[in-house]
Amino acid sequence: MKVVVTIPAYNEEKTIGSVIREIKRVLDKKYIYEIIAVNDGSTDNTAQEAKKEGAVVYSHPKNYGLAEAFKTEMQKAIEHKAGIIVHTDSDGQYNAEDIPRLIQKVREGNDLVLGSRFAGKIQYMPALNRFGNKAFSSVISQITRQKITDSQTGLRAFTREVAQLPIISSYTYTQEQILRASRARLRITEVPVDFLKRKSGKSRLLRNPLDYAMKSWITLLRIYRDYEPLKFFGLFGGMILAIGSILGAFVTYSFLTTGEVGGIPRVILSGIFITTGIQIILFGFLADMQRR
Repeated sequence: MKVVVTIPAYNEEKTIGSVIREIKRVLDKKYIYEIIAVNDGSTDNTAQEAKKEGAVVYSHPKNYGLAEAFKTEMQKAIEHKAGIIVHTDSDGQYNAEDIPRLIQKVREGNDLVLGSRFAGKIQYMPALNRFGNKAFSSVISQITRQKITDSQTGLRAFTREVAQLPIISSYTYTQEQILRASRARLRITEVPVDFLKRKSGKSRLLRNPLDYAMKSWITLLRIYRDYEPLKFFGLFGGMILAIGSILGAFVTYSFLTTGEVGGIPRVILSGIFITTGIQIILFGFLADMQRR
């Protein structure tokens, strides 16, 4: 079964050559494989360095971002008739020695194998990144009803079937791929992997970490809306209904104790909140029925 390793890269001329060499060293004489690098509009010699080490390079005319690079990777991997796709990063933070264990898990019948940094060894990760990764993973675990310790890992292996799942996000593929695989009732598992300290400064694929985090959360909310509509609309509708009910309770208490409702605007506002909350919850039921 042919293995295709895909690598997104943006201005990684200093590291992509060594990343490819390490992958070749680990996979040579053990697998039928090919390495595809997607040059996401680099302005340095990233593409040349990747070609020099034997990778097949596809280049975007400008920097489109991580999600678009990933979509190109999947399209090209399928065109190259991959049986197993391994996705890794170009900055050298993942250990190529871990790749065969991910491939083996796919061969054992799993569809999506995640390289979990939190189950393995982490040389360095900023505290904010740790918090965000764990928060994302907690949400993903709730939606999939499966324990996921590292939903944002950049090292993962999967089948052609998983590679063909649609990705709608324009910012990241990481969580959405897991959710779509879970929705398709595909087998997902994790293996511990090492996460090394980056050798050349900050990630260039993620140019603005704060902007990336905000857009990732928006994407996650959209996915949660699509996959768990009853919970999504029930949560927001329930909050609005609760506010309206609290206002209504004050109005009722005022009427019972003083004979006055405490002002018409308060009564109207309470009614609006209660009606809106009930409507949103009903939207959730309708969306859930449509989803099924």
